[in-house]
Amino acid sequence: MWRRAISDRARLLCAVSFVLCVGCLTGHGQSHAASPDVAPLPSLAELEAAGAIIGNIRIGAKNIFDLEDATENNALFRLANRLHVPTRTPVVESSLLFKRGERISRRKIDETERVLRASQTYYDIDIRPYAYRDGVVDLEVVTRDTWTIDVTGSFSRSGGDNKSKFGIREGNLLGSGVRIGYSRLSDFDRAGTELEIVYPQAIDGWTQFSFLRGRFNDGRRTLLSVDRPFYALDSRFAARASWGDEDRLDAVYNAGDLVNEYRHRLRIAELSAGWSPGLNGSWVQRFSGGAQIDDNAYRVECGRAPPVPLPVDHDMRGLFLRYELLEERYIRVKNHNLIERPEFLALGFIGRLQVTRAFTPFGSTRSDWLVSANASKGFSPASGQSVIGSLRVERRIASTGNILTQVGAGLRVFAPQTEKSLWYGSISADRIRGGGIADQLLIGGTFGLRGYPARFQAGDQRALLTLERRYYSSWYPFKLFRVGGAAFFDVGRAWGGPNQNRVNAGWLTDAGVGLRFALDRASFANVLHADIAMPLNRAGGIKPVQFIVKTELTF
Repeated sequence: MWRRAISDRARLLCAVSFVLCVGCLTGHGQSHAASPDVAPLPSLAELEAAGAIIGNIRIGAKNIFDLEDATENNALFRLANRLHVPTRTPVVESSLLFKRGERISRRKIDETERVLRASQTYYDIDIRPYAYRDGVVDLEVVTRDTWTIDVTGSFSRSGGDNKSKFGIREGNLLGSGVRIGYSRLSDFDRAGTELEIVYPQAIDGWTQFSFLRGRFNDGRRTLLSVDRPFYALDSRFAARASWGDEDRLDAVYNAGDLVNEYRHRLRIAELSAGWSPGLNGSWVQRFSGGAQIDDNAYRVECGRAPPVPLPVDHDMRGLFLRYELLEERYIRVKNHNLIERPEFLALGFIGRLQVTRAFTPFGSTRSDWLVSANASKGFSPASGQSVIGSLRVERRIASTGNILTQVGAGLRVFAPQTEKSLWYGSISADRIRGGGIADQLLIGGTFGLRGYPARFQAGDQRALLTLERRYYSSWYPFKLFRVGGAAFFDVGRAWGGPNQNRVNAGWLTDAGVGLRFALDRASFANVLHADIAMPLNRAGGIKPVQFIVKTELTF
């Protein structure tokens, strides 16, 4: 009997097992009692409150397009992925501000995302926990690259002047983070070729080597630097060594027309080091010091009409001390300066003061105290709105050899109306005292006022107001670029000084509309502007309509 009972039980167990197996294979008949739900992972805020320790850090460096997504799995995107080498895991890892064995910090994770996004190498970043046990959390950092091979063939027109660039640039060579490029460019000042090499993660992952060499139809330019900046809010040490030599023709314009040219030889150098006690609450202080060189020489160019008087040769060589005060306050927004991409607006206080003592025994033209100071602060007057104000003051040696003082202030306003529309406004004012014709403030074209020629007005005082109604659409053609638009109005003026406009020295206004195409899968020139601007105070043969095509990093 007992053998028969065991046999019946065995047959029953076999039958139940068979039913469960069939249920698992067909997706039916699943029992929550047999497969209990897995508890969701705590959020980053909960993990931080619990004092969790970071365990493993898993890096997922993804290619440009997600071929597991049917909408991105096509021949063109597969070819792009094959041509692009994804960012190497050590490159991503060296950019992280957190490490194994330390307590998890949501602030550090947020700052890491800001640092990674600022590099333009990544289209998307996601930092999340993937496992948690016994007070230890494992994190996963998933990045998706942008297209970094820039086979440049660009043309832009702004303020009546054309600008073109042809060449090739790789912003993430073989996934190493190295940027290298060779291009031929032409604008309203000069034409020539440039070679640029940048290694942003040399030595300790944060020291950047930069080299630029340019040869142009009016001269040459060489820049070389080794820079370890304060790369994060809690960075404790910084150092910089840089050198530059440039020989070029500088131009003077009046009413958009070229009137004078002269040769300018510029040599600059800096050797400095800095220290910081790190982040204290939400504030950071930084102290730096070093030596600077800023030598300027001017000559008459054969066959060109020089300004009268010609700028005066002057050298500045001295020692400086720099103090910086920063407040950590960032807000995450969308549809402000980009389209459908995460952005971070800095609303905290940012201040910088540098005092330089120029010494004639060091080779300076004059011994004097020079000052440079700037500050900005953001506010949120209402939900979703942001106002950012700035102030700057500078005392430097002018092209006349005398001391020039410049004061300026600005205000930017972002006022979203809906998720897809926003009012943007900016107002700025500048004033200089003691400058010559080479130090004038410019307005028109690329210097503001889109409906007028570049450098249409010059003076020792300048004011500019811009209003825009921005629209951000959800249209995402081919998953390659996003589309937006803007209606704008500009008003401004530059006046006073030795080179006032001879045609129209009064206030200038323009209005227009434009399209914005955000190339968000590329690391270069993210937003193409195509504007039609109409000058409302036309004089001196200015065209009634200006067509402006240019590329910018923002809306």
